[in-house]
Amino acid sequence: MKPTALITGGSRGIGAATAILLAHKGYDICISYRERSAEASLVMEACNALGVKAIAVQADISREADVVQLFAEMDQQLGSLTALINNAGMLLTQTRVESMTAERINRILQTNVTGTLLCCREAIRRMSPRNGGSGGTIVNISSGAARSGSPDEYVDYAASKGAVDTLTIGLSKEVAGDGIRVNAVRPGFIATDMHADGGEPDRIARLTPRIPLARGGQPEEVASAIAWLLDEATYSTGAFIDVTGGL
Repeated sequence: MKPTALITGGSRGIGAATAILLAHKGYDICISYRERSAEASLVMEACNALGVKAIAVQADISREADVVQLFAEMDQQLGSLTALINNAGMLLTQTRVESMTAERINRILQTNVTGTLLCCREAIRRMSPRNGGSGGTIVNISSGAARSGSPDEYVDYAASKGAVDTLTIGLSKEVAGDGIRVNAVRPGFIATDMHADGGEPDRIARLTPRIPLARGGQPEEVASAIAWLLDEATYSTGAFIDVTGGL
């Protein structure tokens, strides 16, 4: 039976790179997207061209009903779930904490924390032997910001990723007996459109002097770490890989 991976936020950046890499490795692929249907279709087509089955499902993971429907679509079209990559996340325009509103903070937490937890819940319901599953692997995409705190820019985003780190540790212990491994990757300054979402498309160029490897990272480099945790790190759970160029 082919392995199957569900990648949230798979229409661009790290999610798209991960989908294509896992398709190369023989995984059937389900990606979710919130708005970018054209980009999601291109990723799906690239995966299908590699000889696997790939689907793209529109879902806003901040909404519980969307998460439930996303997993139901995967069940119907792809079958058993082998791996979940919790990649979907959001940030908003750079600002200091003194200027943040409750609406902004809750919007970020609803996606980055609540949405990630809901996806974990649905995956466990399918992977756990108690529910007829045979184990599986979850990789959460955290951020180097969880360690730096991202002062003057994204403290709220950083706090949400700190919660993802705590979730990874706790959940890894909770489901280890079910044959489910839970690990995380912390990307640093990676060349994706997310910097534009924060209002500074050229942010990496500004911050490159701080990076020991003296460059930003590529989505494919993060995807490689994710794939290693899925396929090779068979004795690792509750572990973190920093893909941050040495920061």
